[in-house]
Amino acid sequence: MRKLKNSELKRLDISEFKQVRKSPLIIVLDNIRSLNNIGSVFRTSDAFLIEKIYLCGITAQPPHNDIRKTALGSTETVDWEYFENTLDALNYLKSKDVKICSIEQAENATMLNDFTPQPNTKYAFVFGNEVKGVSQKVVDTSDFVIEIPQYGTKHSLNISVSAGVVIWDVFSKINSLKS
Repeated sequence: MRKLKNSELKRLDISEFKQVRKSPLIIVLDNIRSLNNIGSVFRTSDAFLIEKIYLCGITAQPPHNDIRKTALGSTETVDWEYFENTLDALNYLKSKDVKICSIEQAENATMLNDFTPQPNTKYAFVFGNEVKGVSQKVVDTSDFVIEIPQYGTKHSLNISVSAGVVIWDVFSKINSLKS
């Protein structure tokens, strides 16, 4: 088995990425403090054709060198917008008939492996602050709360890891609906 060269991967260029149909997934970052986490979420969002990222509250915005380090150019491909208040972003998305899903540990949360996306539905996944998680007010505004099952001793995953797990899982489920 031979590793492929980057030139053999047949990836989209920036203009092709901008034109290609995006997945019906939106990411909302609720007061993320780590610029490396923000950049990592951009990079994962590029990989799975995320429609847009909403950066809210203290979440830093591109261009920034520390975001650029982990984003590796994906801030140029993935559309993004800043909202000072996360609830304003969610209200805007709800007005566009987007279903809001907070990724959090909460009473009556749906486990990610039990979550089934509905056809022709657009979803926004909210990821919260590294210490405090998704704010309670945001959880209260959400249509769903989804929890990533965990079986070890730690209480949570890093936000960029959580985003990768959720985005890949839901992207895969949506693509299987098309088959």
